Amino acid sequence: MKKSVFALLLTALLLGAVSAQEKPWTQWTKVEAEKILNHSPWGQTQTDTDTSEMMYSPTSQSGISSSTRTGVMGTTTERQSVSGSRAAQGAKNQAISVNYHIRLLSAKPVRQAFMRVIELAQKTPDKELLDGLQSFVQRDFSDFIVVAVGFDSTDGRFSGPALQAFASSNLGTLKNKTYLERKDGKRVFLMQYHAPINDGLGAKFIFPRFVDEKKFISTDSGSFRFYSEVNTQLKLNVSFKTSELMYNGQLEY
Repeated sequence: MKKSVFALLLTALLLGAVSAQEKPWTQWTKVEAEKILNHSPWGQTQTDTDTSEMMYSPTSQSGISSSTRTGVMGTTTERQSVSGSRAAQGAKNQAISVNYHIRLLSAKPVRQAFMRVIELAQKTPDKELLDGLQSFVQRDFSDFIVVAVGFDSTDGRFSGPALQAFASSNLGTLKNKTYLERKDGKRVFLMQYHAPINDGLGAKFIFPRFVDEKKFISTDSGSFRFYSEVNTQLKLNVSFKTSELMYNGQLEY
């Protein structure tokens, strides 16, 4: 039953993204634009949930939980380290989720959705800002594939470690553990990395679009996945189907 409900919900979200594509992006509602960003062929959400404190466990004066459990996001030792801050932060006693929004920023519909969300948030239109956003939408990504990763959490205390993980990463720490992988198993590794700044786009992972003078991704690729081991606790892994990445008659990724 739960699987059926989830499947129906996912279908509804994807249908919403399809309906958004059937009209000009300048007419998208906020809900339609956000579906392109988070639940569409170009934008997906990976949710990591820590269930280690779903049940009550008393906190000692030292701040160490009297009973420790291994959660989805860490080992028992790591959970004890987190529990050490419970006295200061307060016990959660519930499942905590972090949502990682993984988007193909080099795909035009994603850039259009970002611009539309910003545009709708303005009370008074700012022509200079909108002109800049329009240039962003039209930017040439013919040589690169860019994956942008943003995040949010059901508990703000979990956003800090995620931000620290992305902010402290660099090309040196990521390049051998971050790649795009085609269905046939061939990979292209990270070319550049930009930590999050105050632009609302999140961390940016940049890959070459061409390998051996041929496009790494094409309609014949079938599917490809983005994988990144940001650190030992944070691993991103989502797949994209090339057959679903058609937009205005072109393969957008």
